[in-house]
Amino acid sequence: MQSDILQSKILIYTRQPYLDYTTSLSNSIHFAYCEDNGGFKPLNGNYGILFADADINEKNVIQEKGLINPCLFATPDGTFGITAIRVASEGREDAESKGQILLWTSKDLISFQCHGLITLKEKIFVREQQCRYNHVKEAYEIRWRGEDGTCYRNYLTNLSDTSSISAAALTEPFVIEYPKTSLERIIPGNVLEVELSVGRAFYNRWELLHNVEMKVPERVLVSSKEQLESITATAVYSDGSAAEKKVNWNCGTVDFSVPGTYCVSGEVVQETYPFPIASGYADPVILNWNEKYYYLATNDNRDDIGMFVREGNSIAELFAPGFTEAVILDVDEEKDFIQTFWAPEFHLIGGELYILFAVGGKVWAPQCHMMKLKKGGNIMRREDWEEPIRVRRGDGSFLAEDGITLDMTYFKADGVSCLVWSYRHGIGTPLDTGSMLYIAVVDEKNPSVLISEPVLLTRPLYGWENIQGTINNEGPYSLVTEDTVYITYSAGSASRYTYALGLLSIPRGSNYLDAGAWLKATTPVLSYYTAGGVYGPGHNSFYKNANSNLMILYHGVSGVDNPGPRSTAMHRVHWNKSGIPVFNLSEERDVAPGLKRVETEIIVSL
Repeated sequence: MQSDILQSKILIYTRQPYLDYTTSLSNSIHFAYCEDNGGFKPLNGNYGILFADADINEKNVIQEKGLINPCLFATPDGTFGITAIRVASEGREDAESKGQILLWTSKDLISFQCHGLITLKEKIFVREQQCRYNHVKEAYEIRWRGEDGTCYRNYLTNLSDTSSISAAALTEPFVIEYPKTSLERIIPGNVLEVELSVGRAFYNRWELLHNVEMKVPERVLVSSKEQLESITATAVYSDGSAAEKKVNWNCGTVDFSVPGTYCVSGEVVQETYPFPIASGYADPVILNWNEKYYYLATNDNRDDIGMFVREGNSIAELFAPGFTEAVILDVDEEKDFIQTFWAPEFHLIGGELYILFAVGGKVWAPQCHMMKLKKGGNIMRREDWEEPIRVRRGDGSFLAEDGITLDMTYFKADGVSCLVWSYRHGIGTPLDTGSMLYIAVVDEKNPSVLISEPVLLTRPLYGWENIQGTINNEGPYSLVTEDTVYITYSAGSASRYTYALGLLSIPRGSNYLDAGAWLKATTPVLSYYTAGGVYGPGHNSFYKNANSNLMILYHGVSGVDNPGPRSTAMHRVHWNKSGIPVFNLSEERDVAPGLKRVETEIIVSL
């Protein structure tokens, strides 16, 4: 058995832009891992893990940033630091960070704290840099090369206090040697050796989770076919987590009326829905209500005009040929409901069923509305829904007097009812703010009126969020567990392959209006790199299926160059070894094709 004295290695790097992997994605921190002197394996599917924050200028407009030349180093207390040179969009020199470098710290290389920019020397661009701890000086030594080729050295005594940096001093010329690897189209930083236990924990977090084993009992005592059919398989995953799976047992050779021992085989059952399950339907949600299922989505097939609901006795029936669909809200010029019937969502609020949605009038400007089902009403009958109400602030003014509001969602935790939505100002102009997520508290008895001021939760500051000319934080949806409130949201280009899911989280019992208490994941939790052939996965929701599996429902497109319409997809949500939801477990990694067939020995007794 290996001990923690053995070492593993972590490579930090950026990537060269190539084909669909753009500069906005390439100029981020990537990691690869190896042990036993094996080759380096890229983590997170070779997608960036840590991105530079964008700047916001004096006009409230986001200025995209990236990073190059990263360096990973260890601290005396066994934690880590990362430095990198910040660049502007497309990798151009960044005038705002001239003479500065970025700094992060991390306890485990799983979560990261950004300390912003460190000033090395004003009025000179940093071309190359490296940081390490100097035990003699008891400080972090930063060696760097300026734009004129001159070499400098600074010392930083405290990573948490960037003002503890010394003045730059000239130093002798140096050459930074970068590792050679077999990885293609990467720009390597450096390699750091870490203890095996630390490396494996890091590896298990950032390796794409996958099915590594399928366990069934070796021998089972049964007396009937029903008892055999109740025997399940345990799917084991690369991090040590597990999930129970039904098995279709081949019991044709078993005579349950004759005692004896039989060897039986079976195939693990995997509930799958080939993409697309509903072509041209975006922003999908499913509701289980009064023993029926209802499907609601933005209908791109009808130019996003009207609100269409499907009803079925099962999930499969919602998407089978001949499905039942009704229009419960249509164009109404008198009410100024003309266009952009966007992102409708079912929500139970105070025991009443609502649909939260956005709609626009003759002048394009979608705004958040909600409408309630009448007592005893039928979801499929438009006359059973009350008149839609536009969401207002506590003072009676509309949620936004300028800009657009959309993608409203609702959650309740610890007795607190919250609305979360997306707001954007100046879209299509040089003063475009990008879409931003806001949160506010409401009274569930009157949820269309805020009882708190809106609080900004997140803006699209990472390179994967402000990409391909689309600057988005939108499509929020909550997942409330016993200890955490999660909010997934969407970022990137809403109708192209870079659309992806981000994640906010906060411990239960927190102040949900405290934006600083929410943790924002640095990398997408579902992207075209991890969605198993679905491109641009985004604007998701959750529901539980008939087997009580939590499912993630979202839309995507079919490719990079010819994406086709936004269409509905879904797959199972997994819970990892730490009890954290995994949203990117594709069909092939959920149940490995080579592990579907299982065998067991049964003893039939009467």
